[in-house]
Amino acid sequence: MTQRYVRESKDRGILNWPNILTLSRIVFAVILVFLLEQGSARGNMLAAMVFLIASLTDYYDGYLAKKQGLVSDFGKIMDPIADKVLLLSTFGVLAHIGLVDWWMFITIAVREILVTASRLCVMFHKGQVLAAERSGKIKTVTQIVAVSVILLYLVAQQSHLCSSWFSNVQNIWLILIKVLMWIAVILTIYSGAEYYRNKIGTK
Repeated sequence: MTQRYVRESKDRGILNWPNILTLSRIVFAVILVFLLEQGSARGNMLAAMVFLIASLTDYYDGYLAKKQGLVSDFGKIMDPIADKVLLLSTFGVLAHIGLVDWWMFITIAVREILVTASRLCVMFHKGQVLAAERSGKIKTVTQIVAVSVILLYLVAQQSHLCSSWFSNVQNIWLILIKVLMWIAVILTIYSGAEYYRNKIGTK
């Protein structure tokens, strides 16, 4: 009985697979920035693969946490923070190389920082961990899609295998990137406004 209690307590602690997957996105963010800053075809391809793996962990950490009964306050706090570290790091590099407008990156960054800071204040002062809203989750998915399309563009741009047809679709691809970024920015602003509206409504 005692051994079973110790095992269950350990499983529900911070070091479990869902939380490890969550924290791995922060490590992936560092690797991603390093690869993109190289500006090489190989670096871009590896960056796209790293981002894909990191995005999959965003699904599987929540899936495992619910399936194994390991949903925790730590996971609820760190999951959106890890998402923000990954996405903001990537958006920052993409803005640096000119594929994302700086004002878009700054708008997204300000929203994410303000909402995260607000959540942490609520947690420290009220001991209440606020789960992400539905609009916030949709916003994150949209940002992931936008980044994925941009990374695929970088891979195709420098790939010899794509050189025969890339120039024919390059302008269309850039328009798609612009549209996706506008959608991401709009949803980012909307979800932030909804968060503060709900927060005020619960006071």
